[in-house]
Amino acid sequence: MFEFEITAKNNRARAGVFTTPHGDLLTPVFAPVGTQATVKTLTPEHLKDINASLVLSNTYHLYLRPGDELIRDMGGLHKFMQWGRPMLTDSGGFQVFSLAQTRKIDDDGVTFKSHIDGSTHRFTPEKSIAIQENLGADIIMAFDECSDPNNHAYSKLAMERTHRWAERSLKAQTRRDQALFGIIQGGIQADLRTESAKFIASLDTPGIAIGGLSVGETKQEMHDTLDVIEPHLPENKPRYLMGVGTPEDLINGVARGIDIFDCVLPTRLARHNAAFSPAGRLNLMNATFARDEHPIDETCDCYTCTTFTRAYLRHLIVAKELLAGTLISIHNLRSLTRLMEQIRVYIVDGTFEENSPLLLEQWKNNAGKKMGNSEWEVA
Repeated sequence: MFEFEITAKNNRARAGVFTTPHGDLLTPVFAPVGTQATVKTLTPEHLKDINASLVLSNTYHLYLRPGDELIRDMGGLHKFMQWGRPMLTDSGGFQVFSLAQTRKIDDDGVTFKSHIDGSTHRFTPEKSIAIQENLGADIIMAFDECSDPNNHAYSKLAMERTHRWAERSLKAQTRRDQALFGIIQGGIQADLRTESAKFIASLDTPGIAIGGLSVGETKQEMHDTLDVIEPHLPENKPRYLMGVGTPEDLINGVARGIDIFDCVLPTRLARHNAAFSPAGRLNLMNATFARDEHPIDETCDCYTCTTFTRAYLRHLIVAKELLAGTLISIHNLRSLTRLMEQIRVYIVDGTFEENSPLLLEQWKNNAGKKMGNSEWEVA
């Protein structure tokens, strides 16, 4: 049911097709994050218009509200949120990592308190898989433990626990219409990441995820870690870099053999009045845009850029109109889907390696001030 075919390569960059029950994913691909069964401020039609082909939802949040059993009884996540294309759910492991002050980890699982009402809950690998099977996404994740990337001793403990939990997750899976990905951990320690990559690859899951990055390490440390991992990954499986999604990160990730990305950043930036552009990240609250008749990006084909001016968007922001977040989110997400489409074209025609420096130069000023990657603030 889940087949991955690499259709072109340019050095380590790959263009492929991953077959799922809800359609084919053309990789490399960026997935907007719909934490609570919605990409904030956007409808499924908006997502289709920007050519999004994969959406991620969050196990932890949907378990707490409205409940995975309710979603199951309503026909599953696709029907519940009216999204007919492929979906991915995470395991809840990263959110538990974010709950450092209110959770307790042991070898069997994690006990934590809800951020909504303080009630106590427990996740085990078996529980995480059961929740994700109720949700019904095409791609699901093994339960894992994310740790401080700089603490070698604890990263080793968390990695070994992640490996045991991956085996338990596989044993707990009952649905064969869901692709269960194992997750590589190990902080930024080369020896641990190598060990973890080899172990997760040995499980022969339909795809492999890389967790525990973009959690405080430097960009160079992330790149070095991906360079360590890549030689140990099977060629015939899609590779998913979790929670990473600045334009620069996408370009550098593809160059290191990554196929799937997700991140809350584009929509979160939009809710903070920030937009991607060839001139760098724009703060549309700035008074210099009050009479600006240009679109955010004259090269962009999204609804926002083909319809509205920067002046209008600034007016919406100043007036605190909710439409501002919608229109900027449309643009930011379309910017990343366009970037991935362009990258795929370069890989197919064999020019990605020579064009990637130009792409990095074009997008380098869109990194801006680091906002963090935690989904603790619901995306």
